[in-house]
Amino acid sequence: MRKRLFYAAPLALAAMAAGIWLAQARYVPRPPAAPAVAALWQLGFPDLQGQVQQLAQWRGQVLVLNFWASWCAPCREEMPDFAALREQYRPHGVEFLGIAIDNPANVAQFLRRLPVAYPILIGEGTAHGLARQLGNPSGALPYTIVLDRDGNIVLSHLGRLSRATLEATLREIAA
Repeated sequence: MRKRLFYAAPLALAAMAAGIWLAQARYVPRPPAAPAVAALWQLGFPDLQGQVQQLAQWRGQVLVLNFWASWCAPCREEMPDFAALREQYRPHGVEFLGIAIDNPANVAQFLRRLPVAYPILIGEGTAHGLARQLGNPSGALPYTIVLDRDGNIVLSHLGRLSRATLEATLREIAA
């Protein structure tokens, strides 16, 4: 019995390591194809009042584009940092934009409890597909990209984005 455990334990560890490696290789954000970024500026999503807002209105600015949902705990955790950084960097031409992969009723209810000081658009399923095109193969949330003034993606981050990481990126490109 002990002999079996002696051989089984390393085999189990090797299998677990291989699984982790495969998962990371599959789900790590990938740079999107240039057409996906170009198509971004052609899209529009409704705001909370139902008015479609064209993403092109933010072209030429540094844009922090965050895909989130009201039910996503890490999404909610990063929102106060995003609001504070928006306040700090807005005079330097930086805008934050949240695209909810959620329905309008859930988003409205969430924002009544926790107001957000940057534009929020309702993307529902369409935004989920856009996030995948922009380098998020898993579709997991939150997913944030930062575009420079020329529309190039300078940061792509899956999961909760730390304030320090985002601020370092903004300091570098928004000066």
